[in-house]
Amino acid sequence: MRDQKPGTDGKPPMPKWAIGAIIAAVVVLAFGSQFISQTTGEKLTYTEFLVQVQSGNVKTVTINNSTNTITGVLINGGKFTTTGAMQLSDADETMLKQNNVDYNFKTPQPNWISSLLPIVLPFLFVIGFFVWMQRRAMGQAGSIMSVGRSKAKAYQADKPSTTFADVAGYDGVKLEIKEVVDFLRMPERFKEIGARVPKGILLVGPPGTGKTLFARAVAGEAGVGFLSVTGSDFMEMFVGVGASRVRDLFQQARKMGKAIIFIDEIDSIGRKRGAGLGGGHDEREQTLNQLLAEMDGFETTEGIVILAATNRPDILDPALLRPGRFDRQIVVPLPEFEERLSILKVHSRDKRMGSDVDLDTMAKATPGMSGADLANLVNESALFAVRRGSAFIERIDFENARDRVVMGARRESLVLNAEEKRATAIHESGHAILAVVLPHSDPLHKVTILPRGMALGVTWTLPEERHTYSREYFEDLICKAMGGRVAEKIVFGHLNSGAANDLEQATSIARRMVREWGMSDKVGPMAWNSQQQVFLGEDLMTSGREVSDHTAQLLDEETSRILHEQEQRAHVVLTRHLKGLELVAAKLIEDETIDGATVGKLVQESLESPTTTGA
Repeated sequence: MRDQKPGTDGKPPMPKWAIGAIIAAVVVLAFGSQFISQTTGEKLTYTEFLVQVQSGNVKTVTINNSTNTITGVLINGGKFTTTGAMQLSDADETMLKQNNVDYNFKTPQPNWISSLLPIVLPFLFVIGFFVWMQRRAMGQAGSIMSVGRSKAKAYQADKPSTTFADVAGYDGVKLEIKEVVDFLRMPERFKEIGARVPKGILLVGPPGTGKTLFARAVAGEAGVGFLSVTGSDFMEMFVGVGASRVRDLFQQARKMGKAIIFIDEIDSIGRKRGAGLGGGHDEREQTLNQLLAEMDGFETTEGIVILAATNRPDILDPALLRPGRFDRQIVVPLPEFEERLSILKVHSRDKRMGSDVDLDTMAKATPGMSGADLANLVNESALFAVRRGSAFIERIDFENARDRVVMGARRESLVLNAEEKRATAIHESGHAILAVVLPHSDPLHKVTILPRGMALGVTWTLPEERHTYSREYFEDLICKAMGGRVAEKIVFGHLNSGAANDLEQATSIARRMVREWGMSDKVGPMAWNSQQQVFLGEDLMTSGREVSDHTAQLLDEETSRILHEQEQRAHVVLTRHLKGLELVAAKLIEDETIDGATVGKLVQESLESPTTTGA
């Protein structure tokens, strides 16, 4: 929580309401006596007053010359008040004398405050107006001058909110980054042997893998100050503001003594200089130049370490990555099975889990998910449990949450007619049959004809943990993608538009097999990467044609050949398993969702011989 800004004398400034209270008090003191009635007693009309005088009931009378108010005391001790004329007539005054009424005239003296206020008040208003104008101008000037200050969030060293215990898995990353913690804790060990800890460490990895969490864990473990800022915080509409904020950021770190500066999404200011169309003098490049200068302006012995995170290291400026700046890159990859299991346990420890939940199985069924995806999966399962009215998160909730995250939310409002439902069942059965019988395909997990996301049906396979892929694997992947289109052609004799996404996926894989992975015998060991970063400006300004007309034609021919071969292969396999195709489709129409084991059982039942492989 930010403390209140002290005044010039070290005390908190006077609150704004106090000034208004003082002014109100002055007004009450000046004019209150004129508005608050000081008279007490029975209210009489002037005629009634004269009757009381004639009756001899009045003892004393006091006449106010300013307000014409007449107050007095009766013989019986009662008090009264009335209002008379501007001046007593001679007859009335004679009547008072004849009835032995003790009367006198009173002229009240005005309050000295009320006398001075009409003179002083205009001057006070003028002075107050000028003071208000001066403060407003100073506030605007102060806001302009503060534009160049860093927007970094500071976390105190005595309150580490995150440690390595909060980061599940990633033992290799922790081991690499532990050197920074040891240096900040015991720098003398490194000085004795003459070792130098890297000034900057760049955390590289896909989104959601916990790069920011790692940076905060380092600060928590080391027990030092932590300044967190994003790359976009340096950018402003004013020229030079980014460089000023970089200078102010490093000044804050030096005041802390030992500190960690964390710059998230550093690629927003660290892109290659001179690669864009904006020239070399724009605001982003000046900010980068200042960052490079500041990194060269301190030694590691000062106890300042810079951590940065990005998922685009390929677009960073080479000067930023040279030794002496960000001279160490630590890859934070997508979690493996054991790491996913640890992450699920961390996010499930404060949840009420049912007895049938098996996190080990769930970790195996979520390959390719990042830590953020797994956290979202656990939260979605909790939401499904609440919708069911359950007090615990059960296995069915995890299954529904995984289906929602991977395949999209179910579209309850979309209802297929009988013809569309059978066409979708045949289409998905074609994918499912090939996923079961092809030798290099991923294991089949589930098939459904319930509309989810943008799809009318989904065939879901679970990729195994692997890091390299063979040509046979990609060929089976393309063949499986063609299965829905081919199954409809075999059963109905015509095609529809339902295979658009399958064709897009198959064409992309075939193109990369030819252009990038050297899996075409005619093209040979040559690679043309189609994912060029044109927005950097380099290829836009310098590169010409990538391939000749003959090579481009050869690439297209080889891509087309692979697609046609796998389509024909899918046709042969599905024709051989036509009975199994009908059985799976009928089961889908009946149950709408079936698992991989059921598909395998139906395929085996349809085979004439148990030894037939079909692939």
